[in-house]
Amino acid sequence: MDPVRCTPSGIEVKTCYHREDLPGLADEQPGKFPFSRGVQPDMYRGRLWTMRQYAGFSTAEESNRRYHYLLSQGVMGLSVAFDLPTQIGYDSDHPLAEGEVGKVGVAIDSLRDMERLFDGISLEKVSTSMTINATAHILLALYVALAKRQGANLGLVSGTIQNDILKEYAARGTYIYPPRPSMRIITDIFEWCSHELPKWNTISISGYHIREAGSTAVQELAFTLANGRAYVQAALDKGLDIDILGRRLSFFFNAHNNLFEEVAKFRAARRMWAGIMRDLGAKDPRAMMLRFHTQTGGSTLTAQQPLNNIARVTIQGLSAVLGGTQSLHTNGFDEALSLPTEEAARIALRTQQVIAHESGVADTVDPLAGSYYVEWLTLEMERRAATLMARIDAMGGAVAAVEQGFVQEEIARSAYEAQRDVESGRSIIVGVNRYRVEDEARVPVTQIDDSIRQLQSERLRQLRSERDKAQVQSCLADVRQAAAGPGNLMPPVIAAVEGLCTLGEISDTLREVFGEHG
Repeated sequence: MDPVRCTPSGIEVKTCYHREDLPGLADEQPGKFPFSRGVQPDMYRGRLWTMRQYAGFSTAEESNRRYHYLLSQGVMGLSVAFDLPTQIGYDSDHPLAEGEVGKVGVAIDSLRDMERLFDGISLEKVSTSMTINATAHILLALYVALAKRQGANLGLVSGTIQNDILKEYAARGTYIYPPRPSMRIITDIFEWCSHELPKWNTISISGYHIREAGSTAVQELAFTLANGRAYVQAALDKGLDIDILGRRLSFFFNAHNNLFEEVAKFRAARRMWAGIMRDLGAKDPRAMMLRFHTQTGGSTLTAQQPLNNIARVTIQGLSAVLGGTQSLHTNGFDEALSLPTEEAARIALRTQQVIAHESGVADTVDPLAGSYYVEWLTLEMERRAATLMARIDAMGGAVAAVEQGFVQEEIARSAYEAQRDVESGRSIIVGVNRYRVEDEARVPVTQIDDSIRQLQSERLRQLRSERDKAQVQSCLADVRQAAAGPGNLMPPVIAAVEGLCTLGEISDTLREVFGEHG
């Protein structure tokens, strides 16, 4: 008897699909509502996706060197990784920063570090994505302050901040403040950027980390869209225009190894989001379009036989392109061992370039449309995700579902079941629980020097001795006053970073007003 086959989300897959499996399938067109087939009528024939490489480690100077290298190799946009102290609002010399400075990203303490990070790079000419959440307002302020110092026209400055705090409570943990004040910071960013930074994507609503924490593709889809709806509703409650806001939203999804489930997820996400935005009152079709960045799945990479990861990343990158992504980061094959070496980063970028220029998948729009299986799976992903979102609605929405622990428990259950399947052999991981070898060749890894904290601490001491102390205190008082009142936080935070207040000082000022979560 042919064994039952299921996708990683537990969707049973038949041996063969036929036209009868798709009763009433709509004749949809790319570039038109509900955008299942893509947000542009010509997709990659008009313009390829943006090829980004996520990079940031050690000092700002070292990261800057990597950025210049990547730009020279054909990268079209930068994607910045920050170290954990930066992500959770501590300066590099804080006791809790010990052992973490520069380890998983670059350490940014002040405007001077931001100047070093982008030295020789025009912020008018490069699109920058910053993976930052609890301190997103501060990193955006630093970026804006640097753009102003460069003499840039803020109307031309483009990029994205992740700025998605709800998934931090559920899946990742780099939060600072409780959910309600965190939502207030996010809507303040929406409001300020709508007037001052019109080309900036004010949030990247992230399913990536939900998936990395162990969710299924269906859960990634449902939880991400539920969070997105919560952010839009918070913005509407603040009086913002949904048609303006909607055009500046972006999403961030994971790509795993089951090619067709991933493609179906991306297609279903566009269709579902278009309906959500229409129901919330959007009239402009551009505000209903789900635009997304994709990163290949970090949790799928194996430390065993790491060169196998090149094949995994290729499949995942293909799924993102076949699913209609707007930008893509491909992981280095060595990332289960360390931050990627320069060679691994180059191979990851070349993987995208081979897909773009040699595979033929970019020659026509939505080439898998009309596949009985892909169309059926798209509808099934949508149905299951909608059912899960209805449960979240019954709890009072995404914020309430996080506060009640529902999302966390669902992800934990799926992660446990997936690990159990690997350990039992029901899920085959090549090189891990099948096709193992006794002697594996060693690959070089990136080493981060622990002296970086000492260097950053010395720079902080110098900064504090040289700056205007009275101005610093005045700026922090303005931040405190804005946080305690109804005013928008962005103007005083920008003034604070321009006055050489540090990231940790601004974060601590907000801790005094908002408190800390958990």
